[in-house]
Amino acid sequence: MSGTEGVDRPDGPTYEEWVAALDRNGFYLECANGHGSLPPRRVCPECGDTDLTQRSLPGTGTVATFSEVHVAGPAFAGETPYVTAVVDFGPVRLTGVLREVAADEVAVGDEVRADVEPDGPGDRPLVVFRPA
Repeated sequence: MSGTEGVDRPDGPTYEEWVAALDRNGFYLECANGHGSLPPRRVCPECGDTDLTQRSLPGTGTVATFSEVHVAGPAFAGETPYVTAVVDFGPVRLTGVLREVAADEVAVGDEVRADVEPDGPGDRPLVVFRPA
C-alpha cells in the first residue's frame, strides 16, 4: 500500500489508526440502511448518512476472491509468491495477505480470521488473514 503513510483522510482515520483498531477489537461503521463501511468513515459511502453506529467485526469471514502474487512491489519483493485475498465480513469487505495457506489450497468460501502483523513491510502494520 504505497502512499498511505500518515495520510489523514477527511472521511476517516489514518491507515495506521484503523489497523491499530483492527488489532485491538475490529469494528466497522453501519448506517441506518445497513450499509457497512470498512475502513470506517464519517459518512456512509453508499447513501451519505452521517448517523453511523459502530459494530463489531465478525470473528471470521469468507474468502470472496484471491490471487497469488509472483511479481511484487519493493516492500513485498522478499515474500513472493504470496496470496492476497478479499474477504467478506458481514456487510463489509477487507483486503489483506493470506498466511499459513498455499495458493493451491485456497478456495472461494474458505473461512478465515483477520489478524495484524505489527512489523509488516516498511515496519508498518499489515492486515493478514489466517485459516479459521
